[in-house]
Amino acid sequence: MRDALAPLPDAAPTAGRAGSADTTTEPLHVLILAGGLSHERDVSIRSGRRVAEALRSHGVSVEVRDVDAGLLSYLTSARPDVVWPLLHGSTGEDGSIRDLLELVGLPYVGTDSAGSRIAWSKPVAKTLLARAGACTPAFATLPQSLFREVGARAVLDMVLERLPLPLVVKPAHGGSALGVTFVTQAQQLPQAMVSCFSYGEIALIERAVTGTEVAVSVVDLGDGPVALPAVEIVTDGPYDYDARYNPGRTEYFVPGRLTAEQRLAADELAVLAHRTLGLSHLSRTDMIIDADGVAWFLEVNVAPGMTETSLFPQAAQAWNRPVEELYRDIVRQGLVASRD
Repeated sequence: MRDALAPLPDAAPTAGRAGSADTTTEPLHVLILAGGLSHERDVSIRSGRRVAEALRSHGVSVEVRDVDAGLLSYLTSARPDVVWPLLHGSTGEDGSIRDLLELVGLPYVGTDSAGSRIAWSKPVAKTLLARAGACTPAFATLPQSLFREVGARAVLDMVLERLPLPLVVKPAHGGSALGVTFVTQAQQLPQAMVSCFSYGEIALIERAVTGTEVAVSVVDLGDGPVALPAVEIVTDGPYDYDARYNPGRTEYFVPGRLTAEQRLAADELAVLAHRTLGLSHLSRTDMIIDADGVAWFLEVNVAPGMTETSLFPQAAQAWNRPVEELYRDIVRQGLVASRD
């Protein structure tokens, strides 16, 4: 049984005003969706609460709700001005919750359902970015069913022949580094596949690129996508779930310790991903900057984490405006987009 995600203090709902012409005389009523049933439920709850606190500090009326059997009834009756889906994992990022919001006819923050489906699939996103001229590591996408039909040993031998070590094995759909393994020896590959398939039915196996791990967030407040300061990620071991969400495991440098050329390459790649995949309002692109200064696209996130250790808030804090103000303006973009 899931633990309930009750509204945060001072989150009394107000009458819905979706589609009203004037939102300056009284506060917006924003609904943040957080929780869900994915493996990233706890991260989503923490993200939702932190964004709610930031918005309330700027006079926004906010309610935080889980995704449950009562959600659809609430959406149709309360009709909040704007919904901010801060759900991580499948329902929150695969386009389905956005499909639901579009069916109900409610404005929301972030990428639409079509763009979310594209970005959610790492193989599709990598393919489209490669066609757009970006560098992305060579990869193969293999479903678990293929291993049963063809034989695991034969498939893995072919992988090692075509994609020399080191490799990274990860679920084709998912986040927070769940099910991700860095493979340096051939005997590690079978266990890496088992770990991957425990989080998804399709594995993405790609060449590991060595270099500086960087995340570049992008916001679009109406004048086109803009890259926020790059976040450089330094950790002794893999940048896994524990390293991401437990303070002390990872050291971050914001802005990243990059040369001017590396910063430009990172910013251009993040903006290219945002534009190519048809993303809206905010996104975060993960990449590796190699020794030659080349930025390698790994994946993109349409619902970046907003916890105290997440990358988007760190980039926002290093930008040229208060984080609370940025979040408020992102919410306003969600409302504006619904009227276009």
